[in-house]
Amino acid sequence: MTTAFEKLQMALRKLPGIGFRSSERIALHLLLGKPEQLEALVVTLKEAATRVHRCSRCGNLSEEDLCEICSDARRSQGTVCVVENVPDLVAIERSGSWSARYHVLHGKLSPLRGVGPDDLNLAGLLGLVQAGEIDELVLALSNDVEGEATCHFIREQLPADREVKVTRIGFGIPSGGGVLYADSVTLKNALDSRRSFT
Repeated sequence: MTTAFEKLQMALRKLPGIGFRSSERIALHLLLGKPEQLEALVVTLKEAATRVHRCSRCGNLSEEDLCEICSDARRSQGTVCVVENVPDLVAIERSGSWSARYHVLHGKLSPLRGVGPDDLNLAGLLGLVQAGEIDELVLALSNDVEGEATCHFIREQLPADREVKVTRIGFGIPSGGGVLYADSVTLKNALDSRRSFT
């Protein structure tokens, strides 16, 4: 029979970057070292689960219908940086090198992992293009086979009757690497050196 402690460890291990030892340390810390933090953590997790959702336009995290970035009228509205996941958006924002909008796909095409077009946040992006709201798409996806395949798929899905410039960020980011782990200077150079993607 699985104990409550083991269940807590197993739940923690499902989080990214948490292995057996880390889950054990965190569980012990919460239950023995700082039990008063456990209740606050539970309340905070429940609040986040009920209040935080995906932005209806871009897929970023938000407590409102539109996230702060989509609601910011000072940002360039016609240029959209397409990223795989929210942490990629956060990394670019932290670099201070982007002043337009984003679109979060929540993944990339990966037939081997069973991730197809319907599993990604593509419909919203293509809808914005069809509505004439986008002049340029900047594809800031990983420099790997799946990232490239996703870029090609997006390019192929764009409506023929809409003039949209499609660029791909330049890569000072290592092959097989992602936006999340790049430093600010590398991200700025990558965005500044974006090129036409055909």
